[in-house]
Amino acid sequence: MVLRFDVLIIGSGLAGQAAALRLSATRRVALISKRTLEDSASSWAQGGIAAVLDNRDSIEAHIRDTITAGADLNDRRATRFVIENGRRAVDWLIDQGVPFTRDEDGYHLAREGGHSARRVIHVADATGLAVQTTLTGKVRQQPNISIFENHIAIDLITGAKLGLGDRRCYGAYVLDSGSGEVVTIGASNTLIAAGGAGKVYLYTTNPDTSTGDGIAMAWRAGCRVANMEFIQFHPTCLYHPQAKSFLISEAVRGEGGRLLLPDGSRFMPWHDARGELAPRDVVARAIDFEMKKRGLDCVYLDISHKPAAFLNEHFPNILARCLDLGIDITRAPIPVVPAAHYTCGGVVSDLHARTNIAGLYVAGEASCTGLHGANRLASNSLLECLVFAEAAATDILRQPAGDLPALPEWDASRVSDPDEEIVIAHNWDELRRFMWDYVGIVRTTKRLQRAQNRIRLLNREIDDFYSHFRVSHDLIELRNLVVTAELIIRCALRRHESRGLHFSRNYPETLPRATNTVIRRRAPGDRAP
Repeated sequence: MVLRFDVLIIGSGLAGQAAALRLSATRRVALISKRTLEDSASSWAQGGIAAVLDNRDSIEAHIRDTITAGADLNDRRATRFVIENGRRAVDWLIDQGVPFTRDEDGYHLAREGGHSARRVIHVADATGLAVQTTLTGKVRQQPNISIFENHIAIDLITGAKLGLGDRRCYGAYVLDSGSGEVVTIGASNTLIAAGGAGKVYLYTTNPDTSTGDGIAMAWRAGCRVANMEFIQFHPTCLYHPQAKSFLISEAVRGEGGRLLLPDGSRFMPWHDARGELAPRDVVARAIDFEMKKRGLDCVYLDISHKPAAFLNEHFPNILARCLDLGIDITRAPIPVVPAAHYTCGGVVSDLHARTNIAGLYVAGEASCTGLHGANRLASNSLLECLVFAEAAATDILRQPAGDLPALPEWDASRVSDPDEEIVIAHNWDELRRFMWDYVGIVRTTKRLQRAQNRIRLLNREIDDFYSHFRVSHDLIELRNLVVTAELIIRCALRRHESRGLHFSRNYPETLPRATNTVIRRRAPGDRAP
């Protein structure tokens, strides 16, 4: 089956839905969701959206905090562009009906680690869910948006693949996970908004959908990828055998939460003068250090000194989830461990969200805009999604309507049904375990090389599997995870220093000059973004 639209959006999180809504008045949009519109990493975001909304705050202060957290690797133009457009992005959400939490002064603004002021607007401790629910309701009502739930993109369709000799994207092949049919979706413009790659690690705060699909597809199509070594590990993921990927928001530490050893003593002041309000990379490494030094399974985050009414007002979801597991945070500390949380690198894009392939855009966690540098400042992620979704939509609306070439249907005539699905499960498990062990919070060159050798073996095995058997949802995700893992390792091996989220025991010093790690596949006819 071949379908044609004006715009194809791969990913239904905040960036994808925001762009779809901005385009839908005049463009026919196809919106691809791996599960349902409600299932995305955006909906899991607890903290909020960082923006300068208070007269006591300033654009310059937010920029300064972002660059400090990013270890001076941030692109200055991109950082200013995002932060200067922050208020307008938040106002747009308010216009859509997002019910941000209020106080006696207007909207309540939280302060999180790395921020010098209260500037995080939120909906209690479930901001992402509230924003996603609001936008999803609107997306489902738009006649110009065709929603493809339970569909997963396999690969982009480019002029190079079609033998046209150009470097343009014309859509993608998409698997209907229910029927097993592969649909060809053609579009004059395609936006990758498929999120990050947290599931490449054994422990992550991300949903199961975060398998690096957009990054891997863009890489295979010839896009530049940068700074993949900078994987943010959230310092405080709930440690409990019945809890899966539940993070304890940065805002808990922002409101006075203290990190403790099992004997009740604080340890963050030993590692950083900012204590619990240090940036995430500092806190994650401190926790990792204390756990390994003392042989601990976890450390503890204590907010029980705050009144119960305060905790119920500001952290109702965290309080309820912990209570379900027998932890009363009004009386006892929360057991926590670091977990893979955010992919700071990704597909290189410009201020219009354009990649180096014509007609292909990227927004959200799959992108590398330069905003985050070597470490994302808390609550800058949803802001980036909103600003670059608008940038992509604005640029797409400027483009004249283009004719699509003839697009071939997916050819499955030379493959058969897989005989052993267990191969996929075993490879998935092996990948996530050695990435956690060898490419985690603290790295060495030997560990990275060991991981690279394992990746080469997995790549050959998965390529062979992909070539001979029908594609499945699990196979597509595994293939993309292996590509993404390889990109992380390649970037990490190229950085001969420790900066931000990348800490190497072989290169513990930070170099005087901050440079990006940009890698690309060799392809003719490339253009600069």
